Amino acid sequence: MVATASRMLPLGTKAPAFTLREEGRIVSLNDSADARALVVVFLCNHCPFVKHIIGGLVDLVKEYQKKGVTFVGINSNDVESRPEDRPDRMAEFAREKGFTFPYLFDPTQGVAKSYRAACTPDFFVFDGNRKLVYRGQMDDSRPGNNAPVTGADLRAALDAVLAGKPVSDEQKPSTGCSIKWKAGNEPDYF
Repeated sequence: MVATASRMLPLGTKAPAFTLREEGRIVSLNDSADARALVVVFLCNHCPFVKHIIGGLVDLVKEYQKKGVTFVGINSNDVESRPEDRPDRMAEFAREKGFTFPYLFDPTQGVAKSYRAACTPDFFVFDGNRKLVYRGQMDDSRPGNNAPVTGADLRAALDAVLAGKPVSDEQKPSTGCSIKWKAGNEPDYF
């Protein structure tokens, strides 16, 4: 397992638009217009880093959805090289893990590129004006390091946004499996 760090999209960036599909329905950035905050997280089914945090993430999502935060999961992996990440398998994974948020497939990988996503998981928090206020890790827990999955970093960012306070500029990049780019489609930020 080779760890890749997130590329840290500049703070203040406006949320890049997306329109993606999940099991026959279309979900777009505009669907979150009334949310107090938006969290976009790049995920996949096979990554040990995602598997490590997914239970804690699902619990965190349920807690913060009650507070007006919208969450969107996006899988941008090349399904030719990672068939376990195909949309039908994504739907199974979402049901099995109890997702209460859309888990969308990015077939062109264009959304991942617009967010400068590099790994799974990779977290992006936008305030009510859809300006980026946090990008990075959920917490310090990694497979094998014995640190508990608490969501501390993500929670701190969301709590600040919900309280109308600035989010700390001290942000640690997320670490996980690299997004599996289609041959010749690798972004220029690597």
